[in-house]
Amino acid sequence: MEMPRIARVWISAMESFPGFALYRVFYEFSLKARDAKVGHSPGMKWQDLNDRTTGMKELLIIMVVEWFILLVVSYCIDKKSSLFRVKTSSSEMNSIRAFDPVEKADVAQERVIVEQFLDQRNGSYSVICDDMKKVYPGKDGNPAKAAVQGLSLALSRGECFGMLGPNGAGKSSFIKMLIGLTKPSSGTAYVEGLNILSDMSRVYTSMGVCPQHDLLWETLTGREHLLFYGRLKNLKGDALSQVVFMDEPSTGLDPASRKQLWDVLRRAKMNRTLILTTHSMKEAERLCDRLGILVDGSLQCIGNTRELKARYGEFYVFTATTPSSDEQEVERSVLQLSANANKTYHTAGTQKFELPKNEVKIADVFKAVEDLKNKVDVQAWGLVDTTLEDVFIKVARGAVELNVR
Repeated sequence: MEMPRIARVWISAMESFPGFALYRVFYEFSLKARDAKVGHSPGMKWQDLNDRTTGMKELLIIMVVEWFILLVVSYCIDKKSSLFRVKTSSSEMNSIRAFDPVEKADVAQERVIVEQFLDQRNGSYSVICDDMKKVYPGKDGNPAKAAVQGLSLALSRGECFGMLGPNGAGKSSFIKMLIGLTKPSSGTAYVEGLNILSDMSRVYTSMGVCPQHDLLWETLTGREHLLFYGRLKNLKGDALSQVVFMDEPSTGLDPASRKQLWDVLRRAKMNRTLILTTHSMKEAERLCDRLGILVDGSLQCIGNTRELKARYGEFYVFTATTPSSDEQEVERSVLQLSANANKTYHTAGTQKFELPKNEVKIADVFKAVEDLKNKVDVQAWGLVDTTLEDVFIKVARGAVELNVR
């Protein structure tokens, strides 16, 4: 390192960079190691720290000071960026919200329950979401994205709650906030009375998570997995998580395994809270005590399956399959039953219509089908009550159409 053409001050300035200082340390070590190998010296010793020609003492002092300074700087930057993200999200919240529809009565009632809980702090609810919002800032010229908009929920112990929604509705962001993978832009949530913003380390001890992707080790048995995660959460004996989050838990399972899983989950929800996201309407009906439908980050409705069907399913679903050339004749027959019939599906000769229950009698539908068979080749037909899938499609489509307007 003796370089007469470079002033010592410039070498010292370069040593202020951690990478160069570390390189200088390795360089001095290599010189001593080379001398030891050829027999000129015993190598680097502690007393060599005072050797001015190597500069090891100064280098170590520089690296310790740099470590402390960079630690403080990193902490300040992290705090500042967190505050900046929250402020940015709050300022963008109003500007990026595409629509602000009148809140549904069931969603408004859920918000009232949350506010009452926060005032009284009773222990009847296991999970409380208080006006949670999540906004991802815009990048590369793209606008900011509101993934979750003002979500309020009150979930009781012993309840299985299902969150439904199309892709990109905000379900994953909702789960990620509750399990601590990302922080809300505003609002908060309480899990077993603990605030996820300030007590997340304690929340983990009462929380279980079943992600969509497989996180198991092939070398461990099922029992060993339970023991391992139980020790991580400091659970002892037969203690189990009080709140369990599941992201599409039955994806990829065969029918027999799926049914077995559902049976286990129905037994497991006693005295604990289950929260799951799923695209399977059958799974939602089998497992969930209540359902919420999330569209564009906003909760559109909430209730049990009977309530949702009664609220949004004021129609029968009539399906008919004929040759494509006879589709118009089918549509004319349906409109004769009800002028307010609504076609919801149409492909390759198969049509699906919604028939208002207050305008159509089931006997009239059967008679119309018999008359239709005398005119065209009816290959298949069916009349069913509203399904949960029909409710989901209607709610999602209505919210999207309102957003477009």
